[in-house]
Amino acid sequence: MSTERFDTIVIGAGQAGLATGYHLTRCGQRFVILDAHDRVGDVWRERFDSLRLYSPARYDGLPGWGIPARGWSWPGKDEVADYFEAYAERFALPIRTGTTVDGLSRVGDRYVVTAGTDRFEADNVVVASGTWQSPVLPDLAERLDPRIRQLHSSDYRNPSQLQDGPVLVVGCSHSGADIALEVSRSHRTTICGPVRGEVPFDLEGRLAHIAIPIMWFMANHVLTERTPVGRKMRTHVRSGGGPLLRVKRADLAAARVEHFPAKVTGVHDGRPVLDDGTALDVRNVIWCTGFRKDTSWIQIPVTGSDGWPEQSRGVSPDHPGLYFVGLPFLQAFASMLTGGVGRDAGYVAKHIARRQTRAGLRPSAPTLT
Repeated sequence: MSTERFDTIVIGAGQAGLATGYHLTRCGQRFVILDAHDRVGDVWRERFDSLRLYSPARYDGLPGWGIPARGWSWPGKDEVADYFEAYAERFALPIRTGTTVDGLSRVGDRYVVTAGTDRFEADNVVVASGTWQSPVLPDLAERLDPRIRQLHSSDYRNPSQLQDGPVLVVGCSHSGADIALEVSRSHRTTICGPVRGEVPFDLEGRLAHIAIPIMWFMANHVLTERTPVGRKMRTHVRSGGGPLLRVKRADLAAARVEHFPAKVTGVHDGRPVLDDGTALDVRNVIWCTGFRKDTSWIQIPVTGSDGWPEQSRGVSPDHPGLYFVGLPFLQAFASMLTGGVGRDAGYVAKHIARRQTRAGLRPSAPTLT
């Protein structure tokens, strides 16, 4: 197995990886970005067709070049995907697509990254792939009647995938509510699960022009790891579902979407059963049950007692040269947002540049052995 050597390897070419690449370039660093998808932006292209961002375009830009759209427009998922691809080309970021990283370890003072039969070494590694990667499906899904069409939200694209008959959407966070409203136009729809609050204004109404700038300031400067309210919010964000954003309970009720606050906890005669004992006769189930953390491919002890990688502003305290960008609430609520990740990426890139300078290392060209 041949080995390629770099100063820095960035894992993931989503918003976190692209922002990190931009800042590493500005710091004069030599690096490569590895991404599993065939095309930059595919992580967005693979989402459901009607998805639009929950923040206006003026707050969605990556560092150095904002998304080319009207400031108070709400870009769709394909617009975001094409923007990411154009961003990578604009700044000539060295990205290798179709490279699925399956291992990260440390040998001596260097990190080893493996992707199938490919092997890479680097002084620094930035994990920018996030950790919410594995779709969550409850074990009881396997016990449902096989005639029921089941989709996880990561596989749902549009209502044409569904068969005739009633639909159950499991999970009443913002994506679940969006999907339930969409499928209700062609199917009798039920949604179940607790509602964890909702934004108290029309996300695209006039009041949003006043409220969103205030919320954006709070997401960057108030809801941070340094404040008590921020630390409390971090625990909630990392462990629970989000509030309703664009689609509210009133919108679901107006569309005659039936809502059960109870959760699906069992199966009876092949039908899903809620924890209040209600059995639902449906032909389709869409599981909007989120994603689980997956750090199993990192063969270095990085997680803390809460299961999340330990870091301070993205810098690993125990493994020099290891960094994380794009984690939920890495530094602030905005850390996981397209327009907020740039601050964390800039800090990490500068830390890498200082580390290379202290070690007396000048940026070197990639090598192959």
